[in-house]
Amino acid sequence: MKQREQLASRLGFLLLSAGCAIGLGNVWRFPYITGKYGGAVFLGVYLLFLIFVGLPVLIMEFSVGRATQRNMAHALKMLEPKGTWWHKFGIMCPVGNYILMMFYIPIAGWMLCYCWFMLTGELQVPSEQVPAVFGSMLGNPWLLLFWTVVVSASCFAICGQGLQRGVERVVKIMMLGLLVIMLGLAFHSCFLEGGSKGLSFYLVPDLQRAMDAGIMSLLNDAMNQAFFTLSVGMGSMCIFGSYLKKERSLTQESVLIVVLDTFVALTAGLIIFPACFAFGVTPDAGPGLIFITLPNIFNNMAGGRFWGFLFFVFMSAAALTTVIAVLENIIAFFMDGYGWSRRKAVTINFVVLTLLTLPCILGFNVWSGFQPFGPGSAVLDLEDFIISNNILPLGSFLFMLFCCHRYGWGWDGFIAEADTGMGMKFPKFLRFYLTWILPVVFLFIFAQGYIQKFL
Repeated sequence: MKQREQLASRLGFLLLSAGCAIGLGNVWRFPYITGKYGGAVFLGVYLLFLIFVGLPVLIMEFSVGRATQRNMAHALKMLEPKGTWWHKFGIMCPVGNYILMMFYIPIAGWMLCYCWFMLTGELQVPSEQVPAVFGSMLGNPWLLLFWTVVVSASCFAICGQGLQRGVERVVKIMMLGLLVIMLGLAFHSCFLEGGSKGLSFYLVPDLQRAMDAGIMSLLNDAMNQAFFTLSVGMGSMCIFGSYLKKERSLTQESVLIVVLDTFVALTAGLIIFPACFAFGVTPDAGPGLIFITLPNIFNNMAGGRFWGFLFFVFMSAAALTTVIAVLENIIAFFMDGYGWSRRKAVTINFVVLTLLTLPCILGFNVWSGFQPFGPGSAVLDLEDFIISNNILPLGSFLFMLFCCHRYGWGWDGFIAEADTGMGMKFPKFLRFYLTWILPVVFLFIFAQGYIQKFL
């Protein structure tokens, strides 16, 4: 058997795993829903879900990967008891990663396109014309395809260089640069005149605002955000565990990754809210926030073109690290399961994924008549719903069952792997909670999310 590739350093593992977790969800969605649900009220609920739901599943994913030295699709087959059917759920790994990349790569392309717009001054227009710039970009399928191919080709080229020489080295540089840029942006934003009102809106608890938005809606969004921000549930983290040595406990490594991911999400809010309130703009969510609201703010800010360019460099780095990490998972699936060389897996998947991004690209122009969730929705919204509301939470639920129940891998096997190495050990008193209480709570909140969306 060919020797398994391994990461060169602990820092590489932490930054690569954090790079997979840190992405658009930290900036695109987190600040807005935090403001919507009462600032610190949502932060408190979100942190509880992160610690008591997201973190255990993250440790479970790493454990399954490190115990087998394989990706999720093949790891389940190696660890399952004879005669069971866990391996059938392994298909969620490649399917989930493909669907995620179908819309994530094009959006990363939007970020690079806006870097170019900021650099060339194409966004230096009156505020009422900024939506037209964004609309013109979405309405041009060839422009979207160009930037999508730039992202896909660049990230696959990095993966093609190998785990240590390509993926680990590049992501380490990008992540360290991302953190430096974020700190600079946050420091600048917090000292804008009038920015203190944004900080209050963001960080001061407002129970009435949370009640008005709905408690069940708050719980569902907090849970989905915890899963999405950590990228748990579809094997993205399992693959990095498979590249990890057994020198340190997985609980300690996972805590560090969660801390880093949370730091980025909180810092994103420190960038966005003070800037919005300093210039009298209501913070939005999704594309409206990133591509319309913030460019307007930068246009009215001293040195705004510079700060705007830095912001979209930061957004591009956050998106690209996630793309590289997920592509590595896809590549490993074919290398592990079918014996493909890295070059073959890279070449074939580059072609396949470029074609699979077309529905998302065309959904904003040629196929704009297809609106799966009503007026204003697009193909991207359907793809995002499949991932955020289905594959990630259901995959996390399956990991809980697999690692906690005797008809799966079982608690003893999971704990033995998680606690191998120096550092923090997994709290064993959580066994009853993870085995019997959390799955019921999880399914209830998951069902509530469907009820709120469709009823």
